[in-house]
Amino acid sequence: MSLFSFAKTEFRNLFSKPVTRLYPQEPRIYPERTRGHIENDMNACILCGLCSRKCPTGAIRVDRKEKSWAISRFSCIQCGCCVESCPKKCLSMKQAYTQPGAEKKTDVFTKPEAESKNAS
Repeated sequence: MSLFSFAKTEFRNLFSKPVTRLYPQEPRIYPERTRGHIENDMNACILCGLCSRKCPTGAIRVDRKEKSWAISRFSCIQCGCCVESCPKKCLSMKQAYTQPGAEKKTDVFTKPEAESKNAS
């Protein structure tokens, strides 16, 4: 009896559309409210450090002396507290997930130096 039920399932799957998508050729479309990974616009960032103080896991570090902003992607829980607390709104949640990796790494962003005005 179980052989006939298996054959029924087999024929149904043979003539139906595949359930999975071809990942590299068809990129995934995320819903609007997806919490992806944190993006920082360093040109607008004032390095105030509110995001690092609001981060519950301590994944964000701000160093004013070196003018750098660092995030440990594996420690970040994508809660969005840093995005909500940013006064300049330079932080945003991208609607895609962090690419998987074999080792833990910290992404460090440095503030670009302001172009000096040449007085002629």
